[in-house]
Amino acid sequence: MVITGREFHAQTFNVIPGRRQKRVEDARERAFEARPGMTKSVNLLLVVAVALIDADNRVLIAQRPKHKQLGGLWEFPGGKLDPGERPEAALIRELDEELGITVKEACLAPLTFASHAYETFHLLMPLYVCRRWDGQVMPREGQELAWVRANKLRDYPMPPADIPLIPPLVELLM
Repeated sequence: MVITGREFHAQTFNVIPGRRQKRVEDARERAFEARPGMTKSVNLLLVVAVALIDADNRVLIAQRPKHKQLGGLWEFPGGKLDPGERPEAALIRELDEELGITVKEACLAPLTFASHAYETFHLLMPLYVCRRWDGQVMPREGQELAWVRANKLRDYPMPPADIPLIPPLVELLM
């Protein structure tokens, strides 16, 4: 049986008789309501990304099209999950659509993630590492591509959510 935090606290304080029990339960309820981010609805966007790493230990980044939100900035390949889609499946689909490569799920290793609050949504983005794929990397959506050394990624302007993903890559590859 799984017990949530609220149920745990209710069960724990059932042994306290009378008014004290009620005061404790009321205080717990107010504490749950007062938690930052708990009272306001957040538009959560789950996006998945990958650091494709070539034989020379360079990382592939793609420039966002100028007409899109955050246009002109560089990012790790990937994209949004479809409803009910697992992150690995979404990444495999996106890499085929965007770059024309085939990746097996066993070749995707989770490295880190980013959590970033934009003005109208909150982005959660796991970053995977992939060193093996089938096919030639080709820009299928008109985007510019660059193979970059991990310690040079900061030389490319990136969306705010991508920047915290750089240090784990530098640590891994340098």
